[in-house]
Amino acid sequence: MQTTLKNKAAVLHGGRDLRILDRDVAEPKEGEATIKIHATGLCGSDLHYFVHGRNGDFVVQDPMCLGHEAAGEVVALGKGVTGFAVGDRVAIEAGVNCGECRYCKMGKYNHCPKMSFCSSAKTYPHRDGTLQTYMNHPVRMLYKLSDSISYEEASLVEPLSVVIHGVRRAAPKAGETALVLGAGAVGLLSCAMAKVSGASNITVVDIDPKRIEFAINEGFASNGHTLARLPRPENMQEGIAASKKSAAEIVSSYANGEDGYDLVYECTGVQSCIQMAAFAARACGKVLFIGMGTPVVEFPLGAAALREVDLIGVFRYSNTYEEALAMISAGRLPDIGKLVTNRYPVERANEAFETLARGKNEDGSLVIKIMVGQY
Repeated sequence: MQTTLKNKAAVLHGGRDLRILDRDVAEPKEGEATIKIHATGLCGSDLHYFVHGRNGDFVVQDPMCLGHEAAGEVVALGKGVTGFAVGDRVAIEAGVNCGECRYCKMGKYNHCPKMSFCSSAKTYPHRDGTLQTYMNHPVRMLYKLSDSISYEEASLVEPLSVVIHGVRRAAPKAGETALVLGAGAVGLLSCAMAKVSGASNITVVDIDPKRIEFAINEGFASNGHTLARLPRPENMQEGIAASKKSAAEIVSSYANGEDGYDLVYECTGVQSCIQMAAFAARACGKVLFIGMGTPVVEFPLGAAALREVDLIGVFRYSNTYEEALAMISAGRLPDIGKLVTNRYPVERANEAFETLARGKNEDGSLVIKIMVGQY
């Protein structure tokens, strides 16, 4: 049956060399299912690969299909598969861990050294991603969807999982205040999770006033601040001074008279925002580093350490999909679908990535989350 499936795949060969190819669909191996991909959300890491042919130190060595935030429908099953049937609607967890190392046994498989992640060039051979009509994937990394969850909402479970993993590590308490740096998809999901956690005041910060307006109007944040675009600082001292000044302005304007925020979600990966987070957290507060971007950062460690601000790193997630799907199914994240602003078929994946790179539509309208799939 597999040979009759018509599979279109968005395959990266290098920077801005994304080719839409016809690819065969192999029979699913033992323990695998063949999934018809209905929706894939484009991520910042996908964009780095698309533009540069690399994401940080991870360089594409062979053609690789992009995409990892996805959901679809089971169309075939490999040998030995139980608990799934053709026609099941599923969310796809993109990373496949070994299940045997110390991290997997600790339940922290996001640090599995043998992790093979869809559309990541970290491991070789690369594991193809979800920007294709069909793909095979281990059923142990698939999660059934309730009828109330759409494919697009299920695709958002992947970035939501990153935030859930971070929230678990930070353990916020009801009534605490939250500052979210960055109002992209992950930033808005962080706002949503802060709201679920019972935050009394959620401030969102971005350089794009349209994103701030969206966050407030759609109920993701209590208030918001648009950062001015400043010239690049000439040295470290100047940069940190500017970040400290920006943080002080935000705290004085929106923190309701407090000396800082209980929890700062840093969702940009930009050095100036990382610095701001240290100053904007209150004494004994926490900073959650969700954004991945700048590999080496000039950071005011003293400002954090002397005020006993906890610095918490976040890398992907582990054991989060069931919780995320349950939250969506129960209606605890009712606005999550509003994040999807653009939709493209796989055949127009290049156009989708160029729109993501531009950060806005040709008419200047807002772009937050772009979906590619069966449209």
